[in-house]
Amino acid sequence: MIRVHDGGLSTTVQDAGRFGLYHLGVPPSGALDGFSYRVANMLVGNDEGAAVLEATYSGPKLEFAVDALVAVTGAELPPRVDGDERPRWEAFSVTAGQVLDFDYLRGGARAYVAVAGGIDVPEVLGSRSTYTLTGVGGHQGRKLQEGDELRVGRPSDSARPGSRLPEEAQPVFSREIELRVMMGLCDYRLAEESAEQFLSTKWTITPEADRVGYRYRGAELRFAEREPPFGAGHDPSNVVDVGYPVGSIQVPGGIEPILLLSDAVTGGGYATIATVISADLERAAQSKTNERTRFRAVGLDEALEARAERRRRLDAARAHLAA
Repeated sequence: MIRVHDGGLSTTVQDAGRFGLYHLGVPPSGALDGFSYRVANMLVGNDEGAAVLEATYSGPKLEFAVDALVAVTGAELPPRVDGDERPRWEAFSVTAGQVLDFDYLRGGARAYVAVAGGIDVPEVLGSRSTYTLTGVGGHQGRKLQEGDELRVGRPSDSARPGSRLPEEAQPVFSREIELRVMMGLCDYRLAEESAEQFLSTKWTITPEADRVGYRYRGAELRFAEREPPFGAGHDPSNVVDVGYPVGSIQVPGGIEPILLLSDAVTGGGYATIATVISADLERAAQSKTNERTRFRAVGLDEALEARAERRRRLDAARAHLAA
């Protein structure tokens, strides 16, 4: 059992996600930084799809009622056990009665806390992930708060302290990032100069940045004039309803683009001018308010190669930690 003394700013239970229900309006949820999430589970001997804690901007304060093996990955949010700092990207032991908490955030946005055996909450619609907009999954469908108690599953025989991902394999978090995008589905709605402006602008993340989506400030984009089709509405940024891929970018009214993440609605009537490629969504999720982002258009071949490179990084981590 883990007792929560402080839930931090926003700590939720997440796993690999809830799939196969997008057409019914149920988004995948799940860990936003899939690489950090999976490596955290590898470090403590869990199945890669086990449930962990995802902490945003600040960490929780957790008391362990039993001995446990823990790993913290993702954002530079240094873990401490009874006040003594522990390494990130490495499995370490916590004994019964000790308290795990965190120092101040130094880089990135989201840290992942894996415990050997996994966080044992009920599956809802095939996943333990928390979807807070509807109160589904995780621990009572919400972020953690003081007084919560979390069960932990049975650790595997492969769980051992000291397992570590080499430093050169750990991601580096920058305050200014580039995200590769595939233009479309509805970039034809942009005026030509605004399509160029979208890609040339250095955008700043606003305080409206969470698991649903990130809003950016930097330029006002114009849409091409047209006679709106039936059902599209009269706002120039509207189209007849379309599905929203995870990672899609819409610009309501031409002001402040919104990047939709894993807790976003699955469709609607705003024009989606571009979609961040899947391999770059993890970097987007590790950026935060007041940091800067530029978007770069790529073709399908580069997007597929980026996905393959991400797969190779995970394979290398598996091979190292299995050795």
